[in-house]
Amino acid sequence: MTSRVYLYQQCTQIWSSTTSLRASPIPLSTSSLSSFPLPSPSSFSLPWLSLNHCAKRSSRGGGAMGTTELGPSDLRHVESMSHTPSGAGKINKLNAVILGESLASEENDLVMPSTEFSQAALISSQEQYEKMYKKSIEDPAGFWSEIASEFYWEEKWNPNEVCKENIDVTNGRVNIEWFKGAKTNICYNAVDRNISAGNGDKVAIYWEGNEPGQDGQLTFSQLLDRVCQLANYLKQVGVKKGDAVIIYLPMLMELPIAMLACARIGAVHSVVFAGFSAESLAQRIIDCKPKIVITCNAVRRGPKVIFLKDIVDSALTESAKNNVSVDICLTYENPSAMKREETKWQDGRDVWWQDVVPNLPTKCDIEWVDAEDPLFLLYTSGSTGKPKGVLHTTGGYMIYTATTFKYAFDYKPSDIYWCTADCGWITGHSYVTYGPLINGASVLVFEGAPNYPDAGRCWDIVDKYKVTIFYTAPTLVRSLMREGDEFVKRYSRKSLRVLGSVGEPINPSAWRWFFNVVGDSRCPISDTWWQTETGGFMILPIPGAWPQKPGSATFPFFGVQPAVVDEKGNEIEGECSGYLCIKKSWPGAFRTLYGDHERYETTYFKPFAGYYFTGDGCNRDKDGYYWLTGRVDDVINVSGHRIGTAEVESALVSHPQCAEAAVVGVEHEVKGQGIYAFVTLVEGVPYSEELRKSLIVTVRNQIGAFAAPDKIHWAPGLPKTRSGKIMRRILRKIASRQLNELGDTSTLADPGVVDQLIALADC
Repeated sequence: MTSRVYLYQQCTQIWSSTTSLRASPIPLSTSSLSSFPLPSPSSFSLPWLSLNHCAKRSSRGGGAMGTTELGPSDLRHVESMSHTPSGAGKINKLNAVILGESLASEENDLVMPSTEFSQAALISSQEQYEKMYKKSIEDPAGFWSEIASEFYWEEKWNPNEVCKENIDVTNGRVNIEWFKGAKTNICYNAVDRNISAGNGDKVAIYWEGNEPGQDGQLTFSQLLDRVCQLANYLKQVGVKKGDAVIIYLPMLMELPIAMLACARIGAVHSVVFAGFSAESLAQRIIDCKPKIVITCNAVRRGPKVIFLKDIVDSALTESAKNNVSVDICLTYENPSAMKREETKWQDGRDVWWQDVVPNLPTKCDIEWVDAEDPLFLLYTSGSTGKPKGVLHTTGGYMIYTATTFKYAFDYKPSDIYWCTADCGWITGHSYVTYGPLINGASVLVFEGAPNYPDAGRCWDIVDKYKVTIFYTAPTLVRSLMREGDEFVKRYSRKSLRVLGSVGEPINPSAWRWFFNVVGDSRCPISDTWWQTETGGFMILPIPGAWPQKPGSATFPFFGVQPAVVDEKGNEIEGECSGYLCIKKSWPGAFRTLYGDHERYETTYFKPFAGYYFTGDGCNRDKDGYYWLTGRVDDVINVSGHRIGTAEVESALVSHPQCAEAAVVGVEHEVKGQGIYAFVTLVEGVPYSEELRKSLIVTVRNQIGAFAAPDKIHWAPGLPKTRSGKIMRRILRKIASRQLNELGDTSTLADPGVVDQLIALADC
């Protein structure tokens, strides 16, 4: 449906004769925007949108079409947003946009930040962004050197050798280096540097436990003490620079403490999500051969107890069978989940954290490391074969995560920041631990489940800590959306000023609910696209700088040059669909796959020579906005039509009675592949044949008849990990009736969902 966008013309003249502006709107379809002259394509210019102001309206639909009242500050804001980049085509002096009914009520609405937000933002206009982006592309060494100078370096880099790279496999070995030869330490920059700046008494970490009322906090000074004690223990048991340490902990404060302690002494940490099975943990132990494993005896997740130490014991037994033995298992006692005396124990190997770490000195010397020395390993599952050990180094990653955090969330020193991700994933590395703490942010770490004891828990926590920045996954947004608005609206949420989305493309209907209901139509959404491999954000909206389109990641971050290519690797200009690649390197890029550089090159650089291949599909619209369509291996080929599963899922979820959907491909004797959709309905809505047909019609209308699902499988819930990731592997097996090949389901938040789905297979 065409969004209702209204163009005000000649506002300057009207303003000169009155103290307020009320003008009759002239309807303008989004497609008409192409009639405005746009900048010539270049490596650093983005198509400029002549969209400059949007009125605040009711947070939900149903309001009458209306006009807005613009005062002097509004006009200044509109005029500041109407500049084009140098050499760009001219647009009207002043164009004001009003969106109808609800601030994000239409599929193609463009949502502007408020005047007040933009005026106070770190990047307040697209013109400012364009200037910075242009420099980052034309002079990456100068751009990143200027930013790097804000951090502490024991030894500076050679200004003539800021970056050395080869990402073209036809030119030899792929190699990326940033600031090589410079000496620094990321723990020092995340903790000590903040204390030196006078922020020792500022809260670094707030901790919220599984049960309401369980909480704690650490100032930066207290955090440093804890980090140094653990670092001293690691040194005491023989961990040295370059040694690997496996961390298998839940979201206790001890998890970021352990990461920082490893970084302080130059050890390489490998955090394994405390939900992976013993087999998965053993695979990672065998691959990186750690000196020590750090865990806790158990954890509560909602009403459920997870016996982590038992999982570690099994993993260590399995790894020993493969000739990889670990001498020490440092175990944190978590008394709220399990008593010490009930914990299985192996004398000589197992050590209680509380018995040794608190007794050690609170001072520990820094191990200064090269910018290109390894910082951490993080294993990400491959579609086939063993997990891939993504290796990130220190200097470039430090700069990139800190800078992306700062601008993506418009960070201010007064902010209270909450990212719901677990540190077992890259989001927890970059945007729970390193990025925020390097900026001196107060970070909230949450141990529990977001819907426990009820679906209002997130907003209760937001009000309790006065959270200002809330960063979460679309899966959680849709899950809470399914529970209805009541659980949100019973809490104030007035402290919120920026929202964020991570993990997968967020469908427009979930985006609008997140914006309208959770954010009261006033909080910009930083809808971030990035990967474990990229280390930090790559394409995202910068709050305050430009209009957002619900579901679009919008424009690239500084230094990032996206390219959309066809199947032959030819770069496509303008409006297009294809494979998303990246030209050139960026500081946060991973350097290799641990122990398998050949796989690194084959997976990421050989598919399209001269580019980093993201593995994702992408659409770029006529306005230059990027829309991620999901993994290209999540593409279904139906009678020659290549259909992204995310596109079908988005269409299904746009149906008012669909809360969530997951689509997979299955063999089809006529079409080659058919579309099989698992659909979770809004709470209280019954299954019916009429509703099944209505869902299929919705997809036909939005995409086309060729995309209509062949099967709607009713799903009370979807198989998800505790981080919210949908296990599509399991869905494919259920859809194909390969029920004896479901594999490991131990990482699921609710393994019982699988049995429910199997029972409903023929309904």
